[in-house]
Amino acid sequence: MSATTRFTDPTLPDPPALYLALELSNRSWKLAFSTGHGQKPRFRNVPARNLDALTRETALARTRFSLPDSVPLISCFEAGRDGCWIHRFLQAQPHSFNLVVDSASIEVNRRHRRLKTDRIDARKLLTMLIRYHNGESCVWSVVHVPSPEAEDARHLHRELLTLKAERTHVTNRIKGLLAAQGLSVSSLGRGFLDQLDDLRLWDGSVLNPQLRQRLEREWVHRCEVSQRIRPIEKLQNQRLEASTHDPALELVRQLMTLKGIGLQSAWLFTFEFFAWRAFQNRREVGALAGFTPTPYQSGDESFDQGISKAGSSILRAMAIQIAWGWLHFQPDSALTLWYQRRFASGGRRMRNIGIVAVARRRRSSPAHRTLEVLTNRCTPRRRRHHVLTLLLREIYDIALGGAARDCWVSPFSGQPSRQMGSSRPRLPPFAFRRTQHQVFGALLGRHV
Repeated sequence: MSATTRFTDPTLPDPPALYLALELSNRSWKLAFSTGHGQKPRFRNVPARNLDALTRETALARTRFSLPDSVPLISCFEAGRDGCWIHRFLQAQPHSFNLVVDSASIEVNRRHRRLKTDRIDARKLLTMLIRYHNGESCVWSVVHVPSPEAEDARHLHRELLTLKAERTHVTNRIKGLLAAQGLSVSSLGRGFLDQLDDLRLWDGSVLNPQLRQRLEREWVHRCEVSQRIRPIEKLQNQRLEASTHDPALELVRQLMTLKGIGLQSAWLFTFEFFAWRAFQNRREVGALAGFTPTPYQSGDESFDQGISKAGSSILRAMAIQIAWGWLHFQPDSALTLWYQRRFASGGRRMRNIGIVAVARRRRSSPAHRTLEVLTNRCTPRRRRHHVLTLLLREIYDIALGGAARDCWVSPFSGQPSRQMGSSRPRLPPFAFRRTQHQVFGALLGRHV
């Protein structure tokens, strides 16, 4: 007699259960209750953010389906602007389990014009929740919800990124207003207003009064944004110097021992990548930055659509910026020569395509050893440091090639990996070499 197995989420209890799907909006929430396949859903509306009404409707649903309080409640909703506070509330209830679902992973009708209502969406979520709980693991993607402390720690660098983007927008707007009159300035520093006095239009006249007033307001706005940026950068340095027991800040210090890594990139990689996420496989690592491949195959037609771009855009942007370091630190490497030969003579778009190809090239780091340290073969603290080391070697062997190996400093001993009198850097025992033509296996999650 043969036995069959099916997927079961270890965080969820076994059936039976009361299922709840929440379709969230700004004014009201659509609730859909059921006990499983074949059961007609029970739909109810409650005011948005009214937790008492949500608790009351859940109790009425138990009465309607004749379920005792001991039967677990399994709920779900789509990740969005409401954040994670609803998840934490549901998780705090007795016999309650909640899932936050990536909305982009939910299957939809592919017709050009499809029906779209809150009731239909709630029914779809409820059906997929039941399918997921009964063994269909690939029905959607479940979001890893950070702890309140980890979520709060991300505000500092995200505010800094937002302010820098806003300053860039204001700078481009000022330059655009001047370019529309055939003018330009050398800098936007303290002497900007004096430069406006010296500017002349094509006929020798001064700037129009309305245009000049707008430029002055935009410049004042830019100065205010810059003044908000400096205290945040100072605060980051102060926290890094003052804290000695924070594991996340310790990871930032370890990252900064690598050549080419500064405070901002180390801070971003730590608080968005290493500090609180628990990776289970290689595809999760690649999907986080949106670097996983998206093949297309139908009949005789087969091609690759490029990277998915489905992960964190700020992490992907930082990885691309680091990839540019390859060309600077490894001008004579085979990969740099290949880039120069194939992309350097092209335009800006061609060069950008080429640098993504450089970022996706795999040079080192064993995927199987990465999976080993992600399992329970070492202590959680040691495992976290191993994952940091392995993934950092991934990123920096991609970006800097041999220069990363030459400047590598072990996060455990604090000593450089190059031995005295040796012409070849000593690699950690888990850093195996594989062919250069394989692409980013451990980081991209692609089997090659």
